[in-house]
Amino acid sequence: MPEKPSTPRRIADDHVDRVAALDPLTSTRLGLHPGDDRQPDLSPDGFEAHAELARRTLCALDTAERDAEKDGVVWEDADRNCARLLRERLTAELAVHEAGDHFRELRNVGSPVHRLLSSLTLMPTDTDENWATVGGRLRNLPGALDGYRATLAEGIARGLVCAPRQARAVIGQLAAWTGQDTGGASWFAAFVADAPDRLRPDLDAAADRAAAAVTGFRSWLAATYLPAVDGTPDAVGRERYLRSARWANGAALDPAEAYAWAWEEFHRTVAEMHAEAGRILPGAGVRETMDHLNRHGHAITGEENIRAWLQDIMDEAIDALDGTHFDISGPLRRVESRIAPPGSSGAPYYTGPSLDFGRPGRTYLPTLGQQTFPTWEIVSTWYHEGVPGHHLQTARWTAAVDRLSRYQITLGAVSADKEGWALYAERLMDEWGFLTDPARRLGYLDKQMLRIIRVIVDLGMHLELAIPAGSGFHPGERWTPDLATAFMATHHGCETARRNSEIDRYLGWPGQAIGYKLGERAWLQGREASRRRLGAGFDLRAWHGNALAQGSLGLADLADNLASL
Repeated sequence: MPEKPSTPRRIADDHVDRVAALDPLTSTRLGLHPGDDRQPDLSPDGFEAHAELARRTLCALDTAERDAEKDGVVWEDADRNCARLLRERLTAELAVHEAGDHFRELRNVGSPVHRLLSSLTLMPTDTDENWATVGGRLRNLPGALDGYRATLAEGIARGLVCAPRQARAVIGQLAAWTGQDTGGASWFAAFVADAPDRLRPDLDAAADRAAAAVTGFRSWLAATYLPAVDGTPDAVGRERYLRSARWANGAALDPAEAYAWAWEEFHRTVAEMHAEAGRILPGAGVRETMDHLNRHGHAITGEENIRAWLQDIMDEAIDALDGTHFDISGPLRRVESRIAPPGSSGAPYYTGPSLDFGRPGRTYLPTLGQQTFPTWEIVSTWYHEGVPGHHLQTARWTAAVDRLSRYQITLGAVSADKEGWALYAERLMDEWGFLTDPARRLGYLDKQMLRIIRVIVDLGMHLELAIPAGSGFHPGERWTPDLATAFMATHHGCETARRNSEIDRYLGWPGQAIGYKLGERAWLQGREASRRRLGAGFDLRAWHGNALAQGSLGLADLADNLASL
């Protein structure tokens, strides 16, 4: 039989298979190759292998487009969307690689060392064979860290290094992983403690080997890397910022427009927060009201109790939304609430299901040593992380794998699209009356304010922008990390540890944190454009269903695509 012509979806699926074969952490995330106990090659050669794969895939896409044009073939919408996403994502990926940014990829969240730990939490542990794979992955962790050390050392040699703040943050996190911060057992030892007794000797030895490797890597960071990066500024400058923001958002950024728009959103939200605070504690200001809620509002004590309470929040949302606003059936209904491993950054996060739904979607709460959890500020966060936020979008994409390329729902998913939907999902729950309690609604507004602050200070710190007149906060001064920290303390209700972690994150991952609010804007613009176009024929439930079925898009395409639905 003649070979089927290449289409963007086939090329993209082939790219996913090749990446999964190259990177066992990717295969674990996707639920592929469950017996693979390898660790990724994090050496310079390993990063170059991924770049070369991206180049070959782009060449295959070029050939397919030329052949289609020559043969008069018109691709359907799903293939056109896939082609546009694949080209944009791989081009942005190569721009980051060719600039050498992987040589300084050390930060408090989302760096290669964090992927090594998080992948262990995604591995199945239902059988002896699964546990044997976990043991092999633990025994192979030292080699992965050796490769990562080689990449960072090459970065030193090339003058491509992170700022000391990022190195210190990771050094502190690794102390939590190994138990050095408390003198207790390592996270790895605790992870294998649930294994069957007959397997424990080998697994305990493998956990000790992994913990020792992390201890050695941490020592190298403290003794060699940290002194070598002394004096590196926190701000990355315009060129690197725009490159990183393009990767995170799937669009070229206009910093001046985004900065001015964020200040407009800031002033509007400040007024709304003052009004909501007045409903809770008449005559008090926002900050005083938040402090009151932290001390006297509803709270949950204990990690297991807050985990169970957050599970209930998601289960209740599924029951309330299924059949009314969304179709949430079958495996989409399963999402688990978990406590994040020690040494995580301060932000809650979500991991998607495996492609076969054998592993469900999961939300994670970092506790940072906290035992009492005020609930006023966390409800909308779990709408963001769970349902109708990340879980609903990601699970709907995964369920549509017969129509979408796996690339569109996994490796090619654009951060700003995902985070924009999740922030938009919080807004939906407010619009639909799930946040009428004044405390919970203030929590929602506080989270909106956090995402607005992210746009202002992320742009401000890295581009060293001036604080505008009329801001009510150091007008005319240029943003610094200290000013950003003070600004967040004034206008957002997070604790000190979370606030410091947030600032570290923005400085270490330039351009990513702005995607929440910019992504939400794209979703709102697309919805309103579609509503205007269709008039009385606009059906929000149907629109959401169509929007969630299209897979991920960069912000350059998202609003236009949503407007056409």
